[in-house]
Amino acid sequence: MEQFLQSIDALTIKFTLIAVLLPLLAFIINTALPAKWSKAAGWVSTVFILISCILSAFIFSRVWNGHQVHQHVRWFTIGNTQVDAGLLLNNLSVLMLLLVNLIALPVHIYSTAYMRHDEKYSRYFAYLSFFCFSMLALVLVDNLVLFYIFWELVGFSSYLLIGFWFTRDSAVFANKKAFIINRIGDIGLLTAIIIIFTQFHTLDIDTLFGSANLVGISGTVNGVWQIGSNLHQSPAASMWLNIGNGITMLPAIWQYVAFAGIFLAVAAKSAQFPLHTWLPDAMEGPTSVSALIHAATMVAAGVFLLGRVYPLFNDTELTILAIIGCFTAFMAATIALTQNDLKRILAYSTISQLGYMVMAMGIGAYASSLFHLVTHAFFKCLLFLVVGIVIHQVGHIRDDNNLDIDPQNIQNMGGLRKKMPLTFIAALIGGVALVGLPFTSGFLSKDGILVQAFEWSDGRNVFFRIIPILALLTTWLTAFYIARLIVKVFFGELRVLQIKPGIKLHISEGTWRYKLPLVLLSVCCFFPFFSANPFSAEHSWLPGGLTDTTGREIASLYQIWVPVLVNILSLLVIWFAYTIYIGRKANPFAQTGGIFNLSFKEWYFDDIYQSAIIKPILNTSLVTFWFDRRIIDAFIVLFAKMSVALSKLAAWMDRNIVDGFLNLLVNAVRTIGNFARRFQGGKVQYYLFSMLAVILAIFILILLDVRF
Repeated sequence: MEQFLQSIDALTIKFTLIAVLLPLLAFIINTALPAKWSKAAGWVSTVFILISCILSAFIFSRVWNGHQVHQHVRWFTIGNTQVDAGLLLNNLSVLMLLLVNLIALPVHIYSTAYMRHDEKYSRYFAYLSFFCFSMLALVLVDNLVLFYIFWELVGFSSYLLIGFWFTRDSAVFANKKAFIINRIGDIGLLTAIIIIFTQFHTLDIDTLFGSANLVGISGTVNGVWQIGSNLHQSPAASMWLNIGNGITMLPAIWQYVAFAGIFLAVAAKSAQFPLHTWLPDAMEGPTSVSALIHAATMVAAGVFLLGRVYPLFNDTELTILAIIGCFTAFMAATIALTQNDLKRILAYSTISQLGYMVMAMGIGAYASSLFHLVTHAFFKCLLFLVVGIVIHQVGHIRDDNNLDIDPQNIQNMGGLRKKMPLTFIAALIGGVALVGLPFTSGFLSKDGILVQAFEWSDGRNVFFRIIPILALLTTWLTAFYIARLIVKVFFGELRVLQIKPGIKLHISEGTWRYKLPLVLLSVCCFFPFFSANPFSAEHSWLPGGLTDTTGREIASLYQIWVPVLVNILSLLVIWFAYTIYIGRKANPFAQTGGIFNLSFKEWYFDDIYQSAIIKPILNTSLVTFWFDRRIIDAFIVLFAKMSVALSKLAAWMDRNIVDGFLNLLVNAVRTIGNFARRFQGGKVQYYLFSMLAVILAIFILILLDVRF
């Protein structure tokens, strides 16, 4: 039996490697495709992601609620440190593996139609495949170094996709903004990894957070971060220590620094306050890219990281997560209320829902948080694909009639439900799932979080009761802004006709490549995909496979009145929005003033960052540039001129004094030599003449001396 299981595990590992590497192979093929075959790139990527999806379904069936599969090989050795690399297949990783593929497949099919006229068609699919490869590898690796590598690759590939239309200045600004903000988070993650390795001397995720759970059984005692007293409860941890792996006892402050690093990584990747401002600008990429990034890939990576390292956090740190997640959810929902750009409304909706997930992690609703991550992936991807079709068709109206309108502005839309019935139905399904109305997947996951939020606040002071109350308000705000979006886009009359009556209208829902993804995602937004009971998350197959480490029981009172209160008021809010925006009732909300501007200007975060951070940095850069050019460069130029002058002086002295003296000496020696050489000519008569001359000279001198 054991041999049979080993063979099955080996097959599972092989299928996993194939599922991960197929998108990478698609990236290589699409990069190498000649220009004349570029249109084949879409189907190369789509077929490969389809095969990967099928394999991931098999892998999920083998691992889910079974035994985990962990296989690794020696990667490298530095001194006494040995680092292994491999794959870790447990419930969380195979769930994410399947989810990423299930979301990527309809996005690929949709993209073959949405991007068919783009000049860089093959490059788009190459980037898309590379993005999928990075995300799939991220959720499966068993090593923190590998995790960091693929974390970076996810950020890099998203940078390429956000700035895909790099000829637009707005796209270049958006991808730079996303890249820079995510680097802040990456520094935090790297810092946390270094601290964890210093403390536990291992990078293996399973050892740290899984079977041995070294991090989970550690704690801060008397100002020291050390293994807790319950070490005997973890045989795997005891075995790990017995084979010679020591534990360093760092000061307790380093545990909080590690948490801060993890939080920065999560805040940047999953767009949480205060690092959330890049995500709305990231809408400059193609809408299909937005669907993939916002659904189950890049922004979900932060919540996935929380799920991976969850045992690291203590109660104080979890409370911080709950507060920041709740504030982010509420803040983003208030901003979405007044935005007119279709994609920005959904972008802030994503930030808000991610805030729900982070808040859920903070209140101990681990399984509910990941459950909402999964359900949110389907209805948010569906809404983005719907928005893509709407923008595409309004763009056709603009181009066909030479109109000066923004095809993403909901103020120019209306009445599209008659022209695009399937798209309208899909938008309606995605909208009610986002609100969390009964019979949808959103009801199961979101209401579970709200119930546990109230349960968590019991027994705490009044301040903590603000969290579930804000979470409730966020739900009703969500109902209002998504109802506003659907009503203004699909109900009433097309507002473009009011600008220019009699224009040509050629509106269609496109080919099956647009429609099939909408149908597939719409089906996944209903409760049967997750639970046989439409009113109870406890009967869902998904939370049961994700261990809720808190062990809290949900009070039956909250389980009854919270969903009832939420959904009754949500329906009233939706009806209220409907009556306002189809014109039957005057809008009671002022479209000017401090509160409206706070929402419309996105709580002024970009303005604050521009004034408090960006401008001071730019001004400092200008000052340092002036100092560098006027002072440092001037000093260097002066020093260079002085060096040249000294060099010229030294050259003159060398040439005229040193060389002049040597030349004079040489000439004197040469003259004396030439003179003396004449007396050594080899002719006897010259020798006699010389002797006679010398004798005469001596004789004359003697005579002169005598006379004196």
